Amino acid sequence: MKAAVEGGRERTRAVEASTEPALWALVGNTPLIPVAPSTALHRPPPLLLKAEWFNPGGSVKDRAALFILRDGLARGVLPGKRLLDATSGNTGIAYAMLGAAAGIGITLCIPSNASPERKALLAAYGADVVYTDPLEGTDGAIRRARELAQQEPDRYWYADQYNHPANPRAHMVTTAEEIWRQTGGKVMRLVAGLGTTGTMMGTGRRLRELNPKVELVAVQPDGPFHGLEGMKHLATAIVPGIYDATVPDRTEFVATEDADEMVRRLARDAGLFVGWSTGAAMVAAERSLAPAHTVVIGPDAGVRYLSEHRRLAGGVP
Repeated sequence: MKAAVEGGRERTRAVEASTEPALWALVGNTPLIPVAPSTALHRPPPLLLKAEWFNPGGSVKDRAALFILRDGLARGVLPGKRLLDATSGNTGIAYAMLGAAAGIGITLCIPSNASPERKALLAAYGADVVYTDPLEGTDGAIRRARELAQQEPDRYWYADQYNHPANPRAHMVTTAEEIWRQTGGKVMRLVAGLGTTGTMMGTGRRLRELNPKVELVAVQPDGPFHGLEGMKHLATAIVPGIYDATVPDRTEFVATEDADEMVRRLARDAGLFVGWSTGAAMVAAERSLAPAHTVVIGPDAGVRYLSEHRRLAGGVP
């Protein structure tokens, strides 16, 4: 009986895959890159950086966006309506890219201080963008998306990545299983930043199911006014509905300046040009003696912030 059920599930997945754009199949299966820590305390072993910028849309958000789009299709609301959501940039780019491949209209609310690179990508993929007050951050974008959804319910399907269960489910099904396979089941610590919190909630829960001894370390900015794109200081922000404070074993708070320094070191010493959220996660991973097979989630690469990275070179263009 079990074999029949599993066989049915495999056939269902095969049918779904055959009807999806080929681009969608490229999401996931990102590499683990060994990175030597910068402090003597940690040598050896190296940290294992999960390089999520190898996704086709350039970030970890491709995973959640894909699963949310699949949910909209399964509900029958897409492509009839436009997908509407609030984003700091990466999820929006993922929606726009994947939606363009499937003929799904995308409308996004995003703070107007998003990097020029992100704005250019959204325009290239044809997304409609509503820019919001930069001083309100993603919370302001969330409030605007809610207003639009209420005003035009027949036009928009509000995906609401901060509360959609498909967000953490994407990481339970893909990210966690990849990490388990790539480490041969030896992963002992996961370090991940909190934004929507989906990466930690989904990956952390599944890894703990596989090994209850896995330590889960969450990373947040050290204050409400920070430069860590995509991350939330939960004490002063709208807390995502998918967040469960009991999942992480502990939380590390990282200053923007420390993340900057880590980004600079990784680029110049390891040839890895990462985004600030990746830098913050690496800082957190190095703060205590890391066991072998410590995996750090690297949400995106630094190329998405080139216009802002001048300060990393001391202001030199």
